[in-house]
Amino acid sequence: MPKGMTPDALKSAVESILFVADGSVDVKALARLTEESEAAVMRAVEDLAEDSASRGVRIQRTDTAAQMASAPENTVYVQRFLGIDENVRLSPAVLATLTVIAYKQPIAKSAVERILEKGCDYGVQMLKLRGLIAEVGRAPGAGRPYLYGTTFKFLEHFGLEKPEDLPALPELEAADTLTKQAAEDAGDTEDAA
Repeated sequence: MPKGMTPDALKSAVESILFVADGSVDVKALARLTEESEAAVMRAVEDLAEDSASRGVRIQRTDTAAQMASAPENTVYVQRFLGIDENVRLSPAVLATLTVIAYKQPIAKSAVERILEKGCDYGVQMLKLRGLIAEVGRAPGAGRPYLYGTTFKFLEHFGLEKPEDLPALPELEAADTLTKQAAEDAGDTEDAA
């Protein structure tokens, strides 16, 4: 493999690797395999995603990895082929837990419970079993609780190419604005004292 591949050759190599991979592939691994920079690999991944936007496959990606998946509009056909029950749904409580994790990731379970104002042990357990969330790190501080984030399976399940494709959620944006305003007001109060 010659160093300094053309952009088209790099894109082709990355596509081939993603096609044969069983799951997501780290950008670092793609860079190592192609002997190219991580930035060049990410450009190739983005170009592949753009090229496949109207085809039967999509390139799902995060900041650190990518994978090839079937197009969301073809889910019913793929599920039929694989023999997957199309009627399995997430309960409202589990879906609420997933929503908070998806929009606030990485987040500790205790923070999810504060937002939902109820326990979420069952929701976290079900989401982990389904592979929609995973432990992505540990929070600093007492007990170093696990931090949760979404997975590539989450992206597949909801037909997203990357986490940033989540639609805006007005309730969370309003809560963030109120939290920031309260923090600013507290700072103003301290300054006045």
